[in-house]
Amino acid sequence: MKHIILGNGPAGVVAAETLRRAAPGDDILLVGNEAAPPYSRMAIPYLLEGNIDESGTYLRKAEGHFDNLCIRQRRGRAVAVNAEKRTVLFDDGHFEDYDRLLIATGSHPVRPPIPGIDLPQVQTCWTLDDARGIAALAKPGSRVLQLGAGFIGCIIMESLVKRGVQLTVVEMGDRMVPRMMTPEAGTMIKRWVEKQGVRVVTKAGVERIENGEKSPLTVTLSTGEQLDCDLLIVAAGVAPNVAFLEGTAVHVAKGILVDDTMQTSVPGIYAAGDVAEAPDLFSGRHLVAAIQPNAADQARVAALNMAGQPARMKGVLAINVLDSMGMISSSFGEWQGVPGGDGVELADEANGRYLSLQFEGDVLVGATAIGLTQHVGVLRGLIQGRTRLGAWKEKLLETPHRFVEAYLASQQVVR
Repeated sequence: MKHIILGNGPAGVVAAETLRRAAPGDDILLVGNEAAPPYSRMAIPYLLEGNIDESGTYLRKAEGHFDNLCIRQRRGRAVAVNAEKRTVLFDDGHFEDYDRLLIATGSHPVRPPIPGIDLPQVQTCWTLDDARGIAALAKPGSRVLQLGAGFIGCIIMESLVKRGVQLTVVEMGDRMVPRMMTPEAGTMIKRWVEKQGVRVVTKAGVERIENGEKSPLTVTLSTGEQLDCDLLIVAAGVAPNVAFLEGTAVHVAKGILVDDTMQTSVPGIYAAGDVAEAPDLFSGRHLVAAIQPNAADQARVAALNMAGQPARMKGVLAINVLDSMGMISSSFGEWQGVPGGDGVELADEANGRYLSLQFEGDVLVGATAIGLTQHVGVLRGLIQGRTRLGAWKEKLLETPHRFVEAYLASQQVVR
């Protein structure tokens, strides 16, 4: 049996290793399209801070790791798949045949259609090559404009500030991380970041980027304000890498639609990670959950099924954990609440604490927290376990910070 894994990020690596354990004699080909060993994009901020070198981003540090597992590696970019013939065409004209195919091609940064977006001082922050470009321009005293205050934007802010730049962040939403934080939580993060010396402009976008007269770039905002800067970083979100599937029978919506075995609409083709759109834990609707824990879980399930060992995902849980210059925030599940559900919100900004709990019946289905790092995993456990809280629901509506007690009580009931 021959398996091809397209993409050598976290999902691809976990899948390859799982396959090798499950199918010791099978042929495994792991394909990546960058001139670097498999690495973690989430380590790039630490690289920019200077805490690690490029080798510190590598997913597996031991020399010869993949060779020792008899996992073949190849550099290439898939440009077409023939599901009938079970072949993949790569950008160099080379074909590979397969018995099972895993698509773990991840995502690419979105570049909004803004005049001047392709100027050389405009960078994304997604690859090691991007990190090199940013490092060359983000010198102490440099004026840096960052477009986007979502997840990606927030994780690179601290690394930029530590490089000594003057940072301005522009966000279209009314708060920071609007797609993972409640209005109150996102606003708390904004005020915290501003106290650290970062200027944050919300409800604004970039309309035009031009070569400046007295600076490399002059950026015009939707508010009419013009800003001179040395570097503009686009952190406006990502989109799954699915273009090479055009013309196939693989169903694609926002991402590649998969079932709970991670198989696509075409038998023998699976998908995992940022590129996969899998059933949600609660609603069953398909969701792209572009985070590393989900990618690893999906990769294991896909690999086991590829090896003929039945496995199923219980459902994707939205998980977001973010360090915004020292303010730790998290959100889980249906953090924004559900129709007909109940919720409670508790804010203590003076002490950097915030908690929002969302219920459907007596089940906790979503939560948002700031500054509650010690026990935040309990919230995930209650949500993922679909724990029925009974009388504890009313107690939590009155005193939400007692969620650890609720968890312990529920575990005693289970036993």
